[in-house]
Amino acid sequence: MEFIVSREALLRPLQAIIGVVERRQTLPILANVLIEADNNTLMLTATDLEVELRAHTPAEIVQSGRLTIPARKLMDIVRNLPEDAELKMNLEGERMIVRAGRSRFSLAYLSADDFPVVDEVEANQRIKLPQHQVRWLIEKTHFAMAMQDVRYYLNGLLLELDGQGIKTVATDGHRLALAELAVDLPITEAVQIIVPRKAIQELLRLLESSDIEVELILGSSHLQVVLPDIRFTTKLIDGRFPDYQRVIPEAEGSVVNVDREMLRKALVRASILSNEKYRGVRFIFEPDQLRIQSNNPEQEEAEEEVAAESNGGGMEIGFNASYMLDALGAIEAESITMYVRDGSSSALLVGNGNDQDGRYVVMPMRL
Repeated sequence: MEFIVSREALLRPLQAIIGVVERRQTLPILANVLIEADNNTLMLTATDLEVELRAHTPAEIVQSGRLTIPARKLMDIVRNLPEDAELKMNLEGERMIVRAGRSRFSLAYLSADDFPVVDEVEANQRIKLPQHQVRWLIEKTHFAMAMQDVRYYLNGLLLELDGQGIKTVATDGHRLALAELAVDLPITEAVQIIVPRKAIQELLRLLESSDIEVELILGSSHLQVVLPDIRFTTKLIDGRFPDYQRVIPEAEGSVVNVDREMLRKALVRASILSNEKYRGVRFIFEPDQLRIQSNNPEQEEAEEEVAAESNGGGMEIGFNASYMLDALGAIEAESITMYVRDGSSSALLVGNGNDQDGRYVVMPMRL
């Protein structure tokens, strides 16, 4: 195996796939990147057994072949070479030799035959969308995913597709985020899949805010996302997502209209003196303002007053400030409407006058 490739041509795919290579591995080969050289193309593959990333780049192939070498070591070598460097890589005995100018590196390798690769995904559905739309759906909801919850089906993002469009939903049991994209899809029957947390984080890193199309291939146990020069494959979470429609309150009860940025800044300030563990703040609804109060075990207190239009005078309700801030950060509209039925009910937050905003539910907490 021998090939010649420019630093930039090799660095780009390495940066794309390195995210799935864990620093601590149960299997040594998972710390490696699979390199396949053939037809003037280098194919690079990395996996953690749950997520697989494949990227290709042009190269001058002197002798074709395939092997695996340490991914992060190769990445560090390539990244620290001069920008105009040209790499020559070839096998010499039990080592892969990397030469660039006056630099020379000798890397151990493992057989490509032992590298786990995902079989071709048997497609149940195929759809194509601009990258920015898929990225938007994830950005609006991903923060509400659970983290290492025993209810494993919450440790991911629900993707629901039907003929009218796509919904993404995330919840950790304390809050819920939902985003909808109206678009005609060639789907006759609604499909639901749960994409794992790590896969969602990798997709956010890979997807750009561009009009370039991305293909989503939905299989029975895998999701494959095909981007230019990159193929992303992830296992799906095998479980049933909760009936999220039952969790979303109706847009009724006490209604509060408030400037989003004013409320966000007031919440940030008030949360400084909240209990560091529970991050609780108290919302007090009055006809022409919203009061936010917080305190902590050291008997320190904070109070903020925000101008607001409200029809629910006198009602008090506690919320986790961090959950509220996450929802406000995802809404793009200048003002929001908050619907609260009573002091023990969840709040529904929606942006005003912006159809591109999602819906956000935050459960109350006892203070």
